[in-house]
Amino acid sequence: RTYPGDGAAQAQTPRSLAVRGSSALPGEPLSLAGLLDVVTGDPALARVLATPTVTGLDLTGPVGLRPFVIAGLVRQGRTVLAVTATGREAEDLVAALGSLLDGDRVALYPSWETLPHERLSPRADTVGRRLAVLRRLKHPNADDPATGPLDVVVAPVRSILQPQVPGLGDLEPVALHEGDDVDGGLDGVVRRLVDISYARVELVEKRGEFAVRGGILDVFPPTEEHPVRVEWWGDTVEEVRAFKVSDQRSLGGPSEPGAQSHGLWAPPCRELLLTPDVRERARVLAQTHPELAEICVKIADGHPVEGMEALAPVLVDELQ
Repeated sequence: RTYPGDGAAQAQTPRSLAVRGSSALPGEPLSLAGLLDVVTGDPALARVLATPTVTGLDLTGPVGLRPFVIAGLVRQGRTVLAVTATGREAEDLVAALGSLLDGDRVALYPSWETLPHERLSPRADTVGRRLAVLRRLKHPNADDPATGPLDVVVAPVRSILQPQVPGLGDLEPVALHEGDDVDGGLDGVVRRLVDISYARVELVEKRGEFAVRGGILDVFPPTEEHPVRVEWWGDTVEEVRAFKVSDQRSLGGPSEPGAQSHGLWAPPCRELLLTPDVRERARVLAQTHPELAEICVKIADGHPVEGMEALAPVLVDELQ
């Protein structure tokens, strides 16, 4: 810092600050579980949290109290859907809850960055995160914290109000672990990735892409920080590890930031998948509405098109 003095700014030597009593490692959220005990011990709040049959309640208090109320409800054995006004508020609430609860059991359900009627598709990482949350709610995997049960889902109000294709929680991700014997082998996995809207490329650079080189499969799931390399021996998965996009080199080990620890878990990249029924409806729509023929013909041929989600209301039976 600098301070004015005698017409000139004098430099102040920075002083060190020591924080004691924290067991958090670099990159991990600081645990404030002890503070949760103190706050929820307030008589008024404790009385509210101890009421098991409450169906509606208005609480008035500081904004900073929200994560403590939510965490208190979770401690009572409840699953909480926390709806915020904006996406920034949702991200801040997720970060705050990570210091009070197990961060693996708190998830953000983001809204599209596009409007439903726009001829623009949401980003693959947005769709992947949404589908991962729905999958974990419907079919949690108790063996993997990253894909296991959820205690809190934080969602901006736009993501809750937007109609969506039914059954998204039942869409199966491509999941591979070392030692797995896969029916159909590498070719079967490639077909599955195409079916759930991954794009095949020569070199993986963006989320939602995959590449095949001999017995090596590179996949960039939309929910991961780094792409994943899967090495095969026949129909058996021999090794699964993360790698860097910049130089395509594998990350060192499980302790390295971003390294893969739960195998490959690749959810779909689009909420509107090109099933035979969807393709047939697109073919009919192209004939009855010639102005939509350009986009509908591509959908009917099985090719994902930018902005095709805008036609979801007429390509599926209903939206939820």
